[in-house]
Amino acid sequence: MPAQYPLSPQSVVLSNITQFSPMFFLTGFPGLEAIEHWIFIPFFLMYLVAISGNCFILIIIKTNPRLHKPMYYLLSFLAFTDLGLSVSTLPTTMGIFWFKSHGVYLAACQIQMFCIHSFSFMESSVLLIMSFDRCLAICHPLRYSVIITSQRVIRTGLAVIFRGPVALVPLVVLLKTFPYCGPRVLSHSFCLHQEVIHLACTDTTFNNLYGLSVVAFTMMLDLVLIALSYGVILRTVARLASQEEQLRAFQTCTSHICAVLIFFVPMVGLSLVHRFGKHAPLAVHLLMANVYLFVPPMLNPIIYSIKTKEIRHVISKLLGLKKVSAASWG
Repeated sequence: MPAQYPLSPQSVVLSNITQFSPMFFLTGFPGLEAIEHWIFIPFFLMYLVAISGNCFILIIIKTNPRLHKPMYYLLSFLAFTDLGLSVSTLPTTMGIFWFKSHGVYLAACQIQMFCIHSFSFMESSVLLIMSFDRCLAICHPLRYSVIITSQRVIRTGLAVIFRGPVALVPLVVLLKTFPYCGPRVLSHSFCLHQEVIHLACTDTTFNNLYGLSVVAFTMMLDLVLIALSYGVILRTVARLASQEEQLRAFQTCTSHICAVLIFFVPMVGLSLVHRFGKHAPLAVHLLMANVYLFVPPMLNPIIYSIKTKEIRHVISKLLGLKKVSAASWG
């Protein structure tokens, strides 16, 4: 238990007697309690941009019939998962900042970790489907409108998106059956399965192996398939006659490439820190977890608002600005 976050005797007693609904303690930012009111400002701004930006994207797509196309349905899926990811961490993170509330019961912790991990798996799935969409649009442009229809995108999207949450159910439910020892202190301002499972006073081999298998057959498999999709795209683009055609084709992927990088790079970094950085400073763990959960939902609506001409045009009309030419945005 970190020395910077001591527990009162009353809290320890309460933790020990809550056998059926054990309480965990979220540390937030240990050692930085004196400046938490300053740390609150960037977190508040990230939440504000993420929630308002993704709601804005969803409203624009919903209210504009011109955007009722497969590509924008996928973008609305992405905005929905980013919105869910932001809202999942909001109660405990803001509770620490506003009310200095560090305690959370196991039931609430289970709900939060299920939401966080589910929306993370959903985002990975959406990015995979979007890579297939870009691959078909560039490699088979004449057949694209036949293969990729709105109904097919919605059905396929829902089927693939919910594979992660369904696979997560046994992991989260089993946590209720485990006994927990010690002070039960978590190192983040939110609940993650890989942290809670380490506090169990019993054999957790099944959870560890099953959790690793779920990640391998969802997020890691998605990353491999996305890489293969871009391999096919690069091969097709390299065969185009002129550099102008190559640049135009590749520019249609820039938003998606940015979304993939800002999601998977922190995810891989966080996984490496948890697996091999057990002796790394706590600040490294906190930084990687916060970047992974807070940065993609904030940046995705900004990226797609800037790089997508149709959304840019709608925003310009709403703001009463003149139509911005595509050339001026590169």
